[in-house]
Amino acid sequence: MIDQGPSVRLIRNEDLAQTVDYAYAAVAEAPLRAIWTAGACPLDANGDTVAPGDFAGQARQVMANLTAALGSAGASLADIVKTTVYVASSRRQDLVEAWDVVREHMGDHDAPSTLLGVAVLGYTGQLVEVEATAVIIEQHESA
Repeated sequence: MIDQGPSVRLIRNEDLAQTVDYAYAAVAEAPLRAIWTAGACPLDANGDTVAPGDFAGQARQVMANLTAALGSAGASLADIVKTTVYVASSRRQDLVEAWDVVREHMGDHDAPSTLLGVAVLGYTGQLVEVEATAVIIEQHESA
């Protein structure tokens, strides 16, 4: 029989604010395979930045690209242990607009995350980028 347990255990702490929509920590027990992604950018297959000026539209493309990158490594959004979300804006409502899309894609898997407003991102017209770390518990035979 193969152990099919979850690869990531999300940790909450009753002494910290319960109003946040992410866990405060994540744990993955060995043996595991770790995956670090480059920042997923809002680029289409031709390398063009999609949804110019649209934080939510770019966040949707970013999450599709992140999902594809993780899939190439044999992982999914549910295997993420940590994300960092970069938004090229100093306006809180722009950060929240991008964050809401990221959270929608993550569903019930509210892995720890950091949301940052930054001055500029690497591609022309780029407003959103998400990098992630994921882990997969290596399957082993149970007794």
